[in-house]
Amino acid sequence: MNIKDGIYPTMITPYKNGEIDYDAVRKLVEFYVEKGCTGIFAVCQSSEMHFLSLKEKVRLASEVVEQAAGRLNVVASGHTSTSLEEQAEEIDAVSETGIDAFVWVSNRLDIHNDGDKVWIQNAEKLLERTNKEIPLGIYECPKPYKRLLSTDILRWCIDTKRFAFIKDTCCDPDLLKERIELLKGSGCKLFNANGQTFLTSVKAGGNGYSGIMANFHPDLYAWLFENFKSRPEEAEELSAILSMAAFTESPAYPCTAKYYLQYEGIQMDTFARSADEKLVTEYQKEVMQQMYHLNELLRSRYISK
Repeated sequence: MNIKDGIYPTMITPYKNGEIDYDAVRKLVEFYVEKGCTGIFAVCQSSEMHFLSLKEKVRLASEVVEQAAGRLNVVASGHTSTSLEEQAEEIDAVSETGIDAFVWVSNRLDIHNDGDKVWIQNAEKLLERTNKEIPLGIYECPKPYKRLLSTDILRWCIDTKRFAFIKDTCCDPDLLKERIELLKGSGCKLFNANGQTFLTSVKAGGNGYSGIMANFHPDLYAWLFENFKSRPEEAEELSAILSMAAFTESPAYPCTAKYYLQYEGIQMDTFARSADEKLVTEYQKEVMQQMYHLNELLRSRYISK
């Protein structure tokens, strides 16, 4: 399973006149490449996967794979259906695009939150019904409810030898350390979605970052991941700044990210299917402008050295 350590942005979906803007998608992939990302998590919640048709999910994943052209790992989801039959259809359709791993959404395996036994039973059924060659991942997506992975489920994942990617959203330093220790040597890697605990997780042996803030400053997360051992004081300093920056997340996301990325030279509508672009107020715009200026300052301070 060739899932490399590093930074995996949760890719947004650009639109033009309400339809996916594939030209902007390709430019966004290049942005991630230029900013030192290792991979991309496409067709995820930031991609508005709950608002995409299966046809759109498949084409979006395919376009990302084609543009990445082997320069980045591409993991993707689109796992939004309720029935196992429809979930299997989603998984196989997206997996055929050439992605490096298909990422399950943890709450889809236990729709009513009935417990680990039900989760594992459904997971085993899904394994039997889907492509047995494609590596898998799991994302603790908060929508429609956050289903954190228990120790028993993580052990089950390890035992199957099918899982390579965990997008962790527990936001708990102690639990992160427990999970990382459990996953050691298993081939299943943990990518933290939480900026505030990112440095803690990589110090404990975590494999990288996969969160929304990589749509704003992926290169700074990449620098932190690559230099936290060799430049510990600067890493602590940058981590504190990135931690505070992560609190800029708002109900207007992903519209705010689409507005911000225009400062990075990627033109796209601020429209989203999952949020009202009217929530991008003048206040929000000013915050995004400040984010860009802060990023430029931090790049000159750390990356340009």
